[in-house]
Amino acid sequence: MRRHLVGGAVAVLAASAGVGALAPSAGAAPTVRIRVDAGTSLGTVPSSGVGLNTGFGDEHMGDAKVTSLMKAAGVRQLRYPGGSGADDYHWKTHTSGDGTGWIPSNTDFDHFMATAKKVGAQPILTANYGSGTPQEAADWVKYSNVDKGYGVKYWEIGNEVYGNGHYGDGKGWEIDKHADKSPTAYAKNLIAYAKAMKAVDPKVKIGAVLTTPGGWPDKEKAPGDSADWNHTVLSIAAKSIDFVIVHWYPGGTTTADLLNTPSRIAGVRSELRSLISTYAGSRAASVEIAVTETDGVGSPSLTSQAAALFAPDTYMTWFEQGATHVDWWNLHNGTDQAPTTVNGQTDYQDGGILSAGTCAGGKCQPPRDTTFPTYWGIRSLTALAKPGDTIVKSSSGNSSVTVHAVRNSTGGLNVMLTNKSPQNAAQVSLSYAGFTPAAGAVTTVSYAKGGTALTTAKRGTAVAQTLPPYSITTLQMKPASGTAIADKPTPAATPTAVTPVVTASGTTGTRAQGGIGAPVGQATPSSPSGDLASTGASNAVVTYSAFGGLLVIAAGGVLVLRGRRRRGLHGK
Repeated sequence: MRRHLVGGAVAVLAASAGVGALAPSAGAAPTVRIRVDAGTSLGTVPSSGVGLNTGFGDEHMGDAKVTSLMKAAGVRQLRYPGGSGADDYHWKTHTSGDGTGWIPSNTDFDHFMATAKKVGAQPILTANYGSGTPQEAADWVKYSNVDKGYGVKYWEIGNEVYGNGHYGDGKGWEIDKHADKSPTAYAKNLIAYAKAMKAVDPKVKIGAVLTTPGGWPDKEKAPGDSADWNHTVLSIAAKSIDFVIVHWYPGGTTTADLLNTPSRIAGVRSELRSLISTYAGSRAASVEIAVTETDGVGSPSLTSQAAALFAPDTYMTWFEQGATHVDWWNLHNGTDQAPTTVNGQTDYQDGGILSAGTCAGGKCQPPRDTTFPTYWGIRSLTALAKPGDTIVKSSSGNSSVTVHAVRNSTGGLNVMLTNKSPQNAAQVSLSYAGFTPAAGAVTTVSYAKGGTALTTAKRGTAVAQTLPPYSITTLQMKPASGTAIADKPTPAATPTAVTPVVTASGTTGTRAQGGIGAPVGQATPSSPSGDLASTGASNAVVTYSAFGGLLVIAAGGVLVLRGRRRRGLHGK
């Protein structure tokens, strides 16, 4: 329900257009060495980890084709009622703001729950903080879990509440009708929400909105504040919450920047865990980390292959770092931006994984519900892991190829390899500890540039593979005949502290997203990526326009959200 604006986007996209022709270079690239330690566990794949955002403006979320596609992609969590729109949405009346705007009738809470059931996904709900009350949220818990028996477990209190204008020019992008918009006020109100909701159902889990370490307004102090948002909120409310929420929009000036950003997730996780440990005390280990929004916005690629490669790498890296939920933005989104060409491929500049069928700049998207490459990037995770599988330690000798590995319940080993080069195939050699793969050709499940499906084939061996340019390849291996199934992998040592993140300077009236793990324009110290920029959105400026407070009109069944500088279409 929210749109993102990138300052200088035209220049960025023009610079990226046509970059990376598919012709291979004349010289052979060196072999990339992959190491998999199948005996060292990084945790298990969360039961509802692979999530997706769905908004109350999306009248097609419950269509049979759409729910089938989500289920096939392994989506196990659906977030509702939408991003910024959640802070002006009233569940009982299925209205937003003053109730005069058009909202599809088939997207109310009960219809959403029917969609979640069809998909087989757990819901995560965002209670209205911006214009709601603790009582309204408690009534929602009662209706959901007592009256209807839905058993909804996870409840966020507000969306990006720190975007309420407390920082910067006082305007912000998030609806917040409280007279006091400070982090102190949010923390105290958060406690009131938690108390009221848990009085109805003590089993619900309450989530606190935090700023993403390294992204504006992290580390900022507004006049009158004694500390920044995260320290203030957790110092007051840590004992009343069960999880913390961040949104991961790392962006990047180039597609290479975007594809390098997962290497900085460990730093973000480290800072979050440090904060939780400081304020939650003996409860710290039980406080979860949820990433309830992520996608490639702020980079040149939103629907094309780079974003498709970014998606599974981001999900798995967050899971390896202990996140329990990662929700992609968005199911359907739409755009008012004309398509661009990124690395020889059309990018529709749309945050959805399925086409909304909208038109902009005289050019139209494919028919509604056409799968974008980002859909197939997410669906690639189904070839790697199932909920409950054990994530094991793996490493790559070159940042141009990423690796994630999982032990399954039958003793097999699956290894996902991503070749981030848009131009060149990658030769990889693999070695293993704690696992002996069967000899012969290996079953591979791959997604390559321009593909419209996952491709399964027998290709290469367990120790040598050739990865096509800009591709995701998952090796599915059985243990060698006669070898015993290894014991359950042992947990890896607790990660050591990483280089602290830094804060990007804010820009009045906008949200500037800076680098995570290093100053803007400098390489991340812990990253082997060399010259790849470490900034999330470099010096670009990202502006948000919220659903609440905007002009909402009905236009041929399309929910039109008019922002200050551009228009987003949702639910076409």
